[in-house]
Amino acid sequence: MAAPKKSRGLGKGLDALFGDAEVTLERTPAKVSEKNVAMETGEKAEPKADPVAGGITYIDINDIKPNSNQPRKTFDEEKLEELAASIAEHGLIQPVVLRKAGKGYEIVAGERRWRAARKVGIKELPCIVKELTDEENMLLAIIENMQREDLNPIEEAEGIKQMIDTYGLTQEQVSKSVGKSRPYIANCLRLLKLPEMIVGYLAEGELSTGHAKAIAGVEDEDRQIELAKDAVKNGWSVRQLEKMAREEKPAAKKPRKAAAKNANVKRVEEDLKEALGTKVTLNQKGNKGKIEIEFYSKEELERLIEMLKNVK
Repeated sequence: MAAPKKSRGLGKGLDALFGDAEVTLERTPAKVSEKNVAMETGEKAEPKADPVAGGITYIDINDIKPNSNQPRKTFDEEKLEELAASIAEHGLIQPVVLRKAGKGYEIVAGERRWRAARKVGIKELPCIVKELTDEENMLLAIIENMQREDLNPIEEAEGIKQMIDTYGLTQEQVSKSVGKSRPYIANCLRLLKLPEMIVGYLAEGELSTGHAKAIAGVEDEDRQIELAKDAVKNGWSVRQLEKMAREEKPAAKKPRKAAAKNANVKRVEEDLKEALGTKVTLNQKGNKGKIEIEFYSKEELERLIEMLKNVK
């Protein structure tokens, strides 16, 4: 069979995953072994055929493994328990999307469903098997998670970066593939340049993408960390954080160094100091300048005035 062509036009997202397959609403049935069928009917058990690509079939849950390119790295246990309870009550409403991998199958989309189904002891899952290249497998896994908003901001950003670094997509191609704007993609990638502490806050859900964008607009790294800590500690909204980021602390002004005076200027200052008996400063700019004569009391001022009046 000819290898499937690589596709850059993945903007259809989930439509590309499920195609025209009909989604089952029935609870997953218990597995019936071929051996038991043979014993009851007296017929020789036929080996189980591979699922037809694109159609829905039931596959042993132990023959399925997670996707090595899964962009999601963390799974909320509380939400998994909620999903498991729903599956136990209503069955698995949406099939898991797989591709062949060695003797079994690899998940393309639906790892949360697979994990939750394992929790409630389901033996078989309704699945759709797709023939996908490694590139298509990774892209569809990222698209599926992004369209469902299942990823935290850092997982999303790392998935986008992987699409660019591993498969050479441009930001424009990623934008079309995941159905997000070009500025959205650029802002996601900026998150990965934030300090490690802030990246941790984002990955743990303590800060949102909106918070991160406000912090990323601040140039000073120490100020970024300070804002992130305050936002987490005080539970700031995105608007509150944006306001605080705008009120950025002004950098301390460095004192201006006085221009080095040449020997002639210093000699004149010393001569005037000796003549007047007080500190004299000569500030010269080209052929112009000013002389500053210091005094420390009313009497000293009067003395200096009299001396200057008598200068001939």
